[in-house]
Amino acid sequence: MATTRKRTGMTAEHKAALASGRAQGLAVRRYLEALERSRPRRGRRPSRESLQEQLADVEAGLRDADPLKRLHLIQQRKILEQRLASGEGAEDLAELEQGFIDAAAAYGARKGIDYSTWRDIGVPADVLRRAGVHRSPPA
Repeated sequence: MATTRKRTGMTAEHKAALASGRAQGLAVRRYLEALERSRPRRGRRPSRESLQEQLADVEAGLRDADPLKRLHLIQQRKILEQRLASGEGAEDLAELEQGFIDAAAAYGARKGIDYSTWRDIGVPADVLRRAGVHRSPPA
């Protein structure tokens, strides 16, 4: 008769290491996603006031527009409302950056991510320096 191996649960240390890894991964992911969203885009970004003025103009135009024009104005209104909403819910990049700084060195060491890879994805050099990620591994 074959003996069955007794299953042992994870140690508290192992559970803590897993939780730490998940927290580091989340901090890195959130910062990189926010960095991607905040990248400069072509052209001048309209101010919040400008978007609100455009929205008021669209609302005024809706009153006496023919059905086809109303269709286009309603779509334009939705787009303007989305742009305004995305500006309101903007993340605090500084807060996410601090989380990244706390996690990046350990995360990068564990996953084998070096300085140049962080730079290639767009992480600023000063952020990496503050995170303790160096150009070459410390001797």
